[in-house]
Amino acid sequence: MLKIKNIEVRYHNSILVLRGVSLEVSEAGLVALLGSNGAGKTTTLKAISGLLKTEVGEVTDGTIELDGKRIDHLDPEEIVRLGITQAMEGRRIFEHLTVEENLRAGYKGLDVQKDLDMVYSYFPKLRDLHKRTSGFLSGGEQQMMVIGGGLMAHPRFLLLDEPTLGLSPILVEEIMEIITRIRSEEKTAILLVDQNAMIALSVADHGYVMENGKVVLDGPAEKLKDNEDIKEFYLGLSQVGVRKSYTEVKHYRRRKRWLG
Repeated sequence: MLKIKNIEVRYHNSILVLRGVSLEVSEAGLVALLGSNGAGKTTTLKAISGLLKTEVGEVTDGTIELDGKRIDHLDPEEIVRLGITQAMEGRRIFEHLTVEENLRAGYKGLDVQKDLDMVYSYFPKLRDLHKRTSGFLSGGEQQMMVIGGGLMAHPRFLLLDEPTLGLSPILVEEIMEIITRIRSEEKTAILLVDQNAMIALSVADHGYVMENGKVVLDGPAEKLKDNEDIKEFYLGLSQVGVRKSYTEVKHYRRRKRWLG
């Protein structure tokens, strides 16, 4: 469905951020994109959604294709019309509007009440809060609203940027369960960026690991969960039950293994 082929991304026509990134997401697939802060994950999502153009960035090499057609030259509004929606990191909302008004802002259909009911079926709490001013919601409630707003556009492809950031473990589990339901019931393809590597891989089919603007490792999610480098880098575990500090992790050795 989506193919990214060796893209390079530059900001202000000079700052090279992505260096030959390639990845694929199949129809109704769920793919996890992992990496530390600054690895290039969010830039990858913005390259797909076209939001790079709002930040003086562009794809300067390689291609992004949806159903075999290039989209890397399109404006964000054209890409939305093709069925790609991005839920931004940091819970970007209209704080002065109510929950329902925020949801309606993403509306793209014929029956707004039917679409609202669809969102409320995934997030029942939002129905109870639909008249509440959004700025007074908790972080978890705002995140539910952001994902719900993305669903109002009936996306074929949903880009989720750090949907569990700053949430309690119970809410993280709830959000991930809802994401898997959306994928299954709406047949929506999902590219998921999340710092919580293990829980992201637990719901994904496939995973990619980025470092310094490159994909350095990829494979089936189940295999990545058992990968010693993933355990060491994200959990500080080199052996089951043995926790290490990050200062003890031999960074150059890990890179040698990944890039090899």
